[in-house]
Amino acid sequence: MKSPELALLSTTHRLQQYLQLTKPRVISLIVFCAVIGMFMAVPGMVPMRILWAGTIGIGLVAAAAAAVNCLIEQKIDAKMARTRGRPLPRGEVQSLETLMVSGVLGGVGLSLLYWQVNPLTMWLTLATFVGYAIIYTVLLKPNTSQNIVIGGASGAMPPVLGWAAVTNTTPPEAWLLFLIIFVWTPPHFWTLALYRAKEYAAAGVPMLPVTHGAAYTRRHVFLYTIGLTIITLVPVAIHMTSWFYFASVIILDAIYLGYSWLVWRAYSDDIAKKSFRWSIIYLSLLFAALLIDHYLQVYLA
Repeated sequence: MKSPELALLSTTHRLQQYLQLTKPRVISLIVFCAVIGMFMAVPGMVPMRILWAGTIGIGLVAAAAAAVNCLIEQKIDAKMARTRGRPLPRGEVQSLETLMVSGVLGGVGLSLLYWQVNPLTMWLTLATFVGYAIIYTVLLKPNTSQNIVIGGASGAMPPVLGWAAVTNTTPPEAWLLFLIIFVWTPPHFWTLALYRAKEYAAAGVPMLPVTHGAAYTRRHVFLYTIGLTIITLVPVAIHMTSWFYFASVIILDAIYLGYSWLVWRAYSDDIAKKSFRWSIIYLSLLFAALLIDHYLQVYLA
């Protein structure tokens, strides 16, 4: 019979394994973008019930989708250095456990959204779950090099979900935030795929560097970053934002374009890794700039 200390350690370890299944670093960025969408939707403070229920609900459903992704891709994960340390490939968590964890997280999250937020947000979040866990993971990722381009729609939904949570609508401004993340996604993931190309090839995943080669992929990383730069200036053009966002996005886009140019014209794995890390910082700072600019307009008006 286990001592209380050993039982506690065992339970803590098991919970840590379940937490790893949910990809907490990815989820934190998803939730952050959803919360920004909430605050962008109103001139003042988001109602507290909507803020906590929407944030937790969206986060739980995103965590459930991540767990399903780990479940479906466990054989692929076992072949890649980046993912072979996850609980499923290591045999520390079983498939049935993962399915149960995902079901509980998803069920609680969707219930919160339906009963404490609004049905529109619940249905949009469910559609996002299906888009990522099923359409992207099962259909797109193993079958087409455009998996990231098409599947990026699910990853771009958080600000729309946040906006819908507060207003029960999805206006054009919300979809503009969606479009920013949608166009950001391919250069972000293709940069990772460039220095992980051999692993993707060994795992049988048709990422763009595997199917079309490194030179083609590097060029498209730069072209998509140009497209991203254009899209991120649209909020300024339509007077959705003011001088603070404009100044911020000029600096952020200039740095990202610089990294993407180096990925295209002076590639090395080290440059690609730095560009990948910057892309995450870039998106976080961009949405933070949107939020700050939003409230500067409110309080300086």
